[in-house]
Amino acid sequence: MAHASDGRSLEFRLPDLGEGLTEAEIVRWMVEVGDVVAVDQPVVEVETAKAMVEVPCPYGGVVTARFGEEGAELPVGAPLITVAVGEGADGHRPAEGSGTGGGGARTPRAEEPGTGEAKSEGSGNVLVGYGTSEAPARRRRVRPERRVSAGAPVAGPATGAEAVGRVNGRARAAEPADGPVPVISPLVRRLARQNDLDLRELTGSGPDGLILRADVEYALRAAEAQGSGRTAARATGPHAAGTTAGQVPAATARTLSPAVPPGGIRTPLKGVRGAVADKLSRSRREIPDATCWVDADATELMRARTAMNAAGGPKIALLALLARICTAALARFPELNSTVDTEAREVVQLDRVHLGFAAQTDRGLVVPVVRDAHARDAEGLTAEFARLTETAREGRLTPGELTGSTFTLNNYGVFGVDGSTPIINHPEAAMLGVGRIVPKPWVHEGELAVRQVVQLSLTFDHRVCDGGTAGGFLRYVADCVEQPAVLLRTL
Repeated sequence: MAHASDGRSLEFRLPDLGEGLTEAEIVRWMVEVGDVVAVDQPVVEVETAKAMVEVPCPYGGVVTARFGEEGAELPVGAPLITVAVGEGADGHRPAEGSGTGGGGARTPRAEEPGTGEAKSEGSGNVLVGYGTSEAPARRRRVRPERRVSAGAPVAGPATGAEAVGRVNGRARAAEPADGPVPVISPLVRRLARQNDLDLRELTGSGPDGLILRADVEYALRAAEAQGSGRTAARATGPHAAGTTAGQVPAATARTLSPAVPPGGIRTPLKGVRGAVADKLSRSRREIPDATCWVDADATELMRARTAMNAAGGPKIALLALLARICTAALARFPELNSTVDTEAREVVQLDRVHLGFAAQTDRGLVVPVVRDAHARDAEGLTAEFARLTETAREGRLTPGELTGSTFTLNNYGVFGVDGSTPIINHPEAAMLGVGRIVPKPWVHEGELAVRQVVQLSLTFDHRVCDGGTAGGFLRYVADCVEQPAVLLRTL
């Protein structure tokens, strides 16, 4: 537990939770104001676009403030809690009336001029792969705070020219008309920039006019629906004059949603669902994909699996055998284990196979990643598939287990369908789809017989390779499915 002799309050901010993640939603607070926390104790559970994550605090002491209510979205770097270390942080809840518990959150102490930065041992271990070396000390003025709910301090209301942009309970200096716009999310700025939208002309629906992602998306939809260009979108936001939060002008509403009857169910595209929507949309915009497919006789593959499992030892999963076939095929056709660097206009061929596989969970479709799949045998692949699948169902996959795949194996046969033309998992170059394996009439050795038949499909980025390479890959996969002994050549 970190201690400071003078009892300073240290502020813990939302850490970087994984590559490409800029924000997270508070799902559940795990501590109350006044609670004593130990170093690396989880204090809040958040949901990112990738997974549910319990965030541990790198400081030990007494919780003096929490920032944000459950359901609120915070950007990376926003304050989560303040912790008093040193005096009053000896492992006991402070006595009532001490200012840290009971009636409300204590205002975090300001740094005194000339005292220098607050020091803390810190844990150096906020999350696996991320951490802090020292407590992030800042000099800041303490502003009066008003209570909205337990442990969620929010700065008091501004008046007149002192209007300030407030984000998640933190006051920011007033911005001049020609200064920065009230946006904190890099994702919101990028979305506006990509669509040539001037954020200065939007009215934000967040606290004190903060422009949210929903505001930008609303403006873009309005411009598209009304057919009057960006100007109309900028002039009418979800909080234009004459409307209140959550309302839109009647004429605009009729234009935007003619097919949605009153009382329709609306589900926000956020969290995992929103991330999947964004990624699939980007894939469709950027990747010129094509699909080829073939039927294969999987009878011998099923017999080989039965023989393996009858020999004793851990049972081998069919998905593991298909994954082993994939890695062997990628060794022969490495062009499909690539990504496209659009800025440099280069195809980057990768030397390691990190195999993603589609998994359906209560929270939606996720793609866990088997690291270094090319270096694992069927038994090792089976164990890793089982571990990741169970973790996915529990909603406990880490960002590292959901990012970095180079090729995806999609077994949509579990849904009882034969074929599909899936969307490539951006920024990968290809995806192998496997349909259900069912008995069908098949010509085998010159005679009609009932065999176990499966449809295989390959969706690929046509920038990376042509149809010859894609067809060669798929044919090799089909050959291995029909004659598993073909794999012996690469073992």
